[in-house]
Amino acid sequence: MNPKAAKKVSSAFNCEESLGSLTGFIRSEVGKTGFSKVVVGLSGGIDSSLCAALAVHALGARNVIGVMMPYETSTADSLSDARQLAAGLGIDQRLVEITPMVKPYLERHPGMSPVRRGNVMARMRMIVLYDISAAENSLVLGTGNKTEYLLGYCTLWGDTACAFNPLGDLYKSQVRALAAYLGLPESITAKTPSADLWSGQTDEDELGFSYDEADALLELLIDRGLEPEEVEELGFSSRLIDTILERVERTQFKRRLPPIAKLDHRKTGAERPSPGNKHY
Repeated sequence: MNPKAAKKVSSAFNCEESLGSLTGFIRSEVGKTGFSKVVVGLSGGIDSSLCAALAVHALGARNVIGVMMPYETSTADSLSDARQLAAGLGIDQRLVEITPMVKPYLERHPGMSPVRRGNVMARMRMIVLYDISAAENSLVLGTGNKTEYLLGYCTLWGDTACAFNPLGDLYKSQVRALAAYLGLPESITAKTPSADLWSGQTDEDELGFSYDEADALLELLIDRGLEPEEVEELGFSSRLIDTILERVERTQFKRRLPPIAKLDHRKTGAERPSPGNKHY
């Protein structure tokens, strides 16, 4: 990516205002349901760490449960960083090893690709989080950021499953900025992004480009609505533009509810009209 292009597309991100908006959002969403607590899966990465910190700001440490769910191939640093984060925030922390749950299934399918294996782990972690949420009368907090969602770099019914998500409109670079603003541990904020699903795995190696490149391009293409030709004039390669656009278009199904075949004019999910609206 042309450094000048990156500078041109960098947008102002006000951490103080964003902190107020996101903590208000968390309080509002929790309050609507009548619950008071949230559960968040702590991976030791920056996204889940930021979510936990935001929840503490919004609800208080006593209302946040952090759950660590390592697999046998998870790095030791992931667990230690998650523990450090939870201890620093003063939240209730739980450790649930998923190896005994996941390994029997993986052993039945020894030819599984790394992606399939990772999906199994991600979905098992969500089973654990939702079970704890039921036991604790709490809501599952989503941790995915806007970059991951737009690129489809997420697992349906795994890390995408949640009651609500405070980070879904923040690009990865904005997550980093807000995490630094809140003073999260450097061992977390400076860590190479990784889903930690297999040894040596990193997000950017798997994607084939950096988050900085993706953020800059996505802001231009999605937020500002520029055409690919206009973006290329700013110094981005046509190959990278095509790669990212193809990912966005190919993974749209991950960003919407499953389509339901319609047999009449009424909408499922809106069976009764809202106040003041008689049309449904």
